[in-house]
Amino acid sequence: MANKAAKQLAARNTAILKRIHLISALINFLFILLRFWIFRPSCTRNTYVLYSLLAAPALGIEFWFESIARPRVDASGELRRAGEDLEAKGLIEYLHDVLYWTWGVTTLAALFGDRLWWLYVVIPLYSVWLAYSTFMGVRQGFAGLSGDSGDSLGAVMSNRQKKMEKRGVQKVQYR
Repeated sequence: MANKAAKQLAARNTAILKRIHLISALINFLFILLRFWIFRPSCTRNTYVLYSLLAAPALGIEFWFESIARPRVDASGELRRAGEDLEAKGLIEYLHDVLYWTWGVTTLAALFGDRLWWLYVVIPLYSVWLAYSTFMGVRQGFAGLSGDSGDSLGAVMSNRQKKMEKRGVQKVQYR
């Protein structure tokens, strides 16, 4: 039972990587089949350029996930390294969002044409919103460290605290 958590992480990572590779291959094959063979008359040079440029980040993310999360085993089959957790919050979660959005845009562009590549603009907008919300959250977290008594933050008092204050009992201050 040694390294049970590492073995579970390795199994989860392997399943997630397999799913990512399968979906990516399916979506890219669908795009190539539809745009380059079935809808050939509407396929222009822009189709090739847009597909190459906008599918590259998804493939880059996919290969980066492969390099950091694939479990490593030695010659005897013993687990040497489980890899990074692909279900982690933060950057990994954001890259999953980019990957899923790219797959969606690629599928829509394959079905409905090159104009839908413009949906890819949402990713930088999402990045700006995510950075802003993170900055504002950190800023609000640091506001409590400024040494104020807490009244300026608009703290809400419970009914019990209101009754105690009404009776004239000394207000309890928390550190």
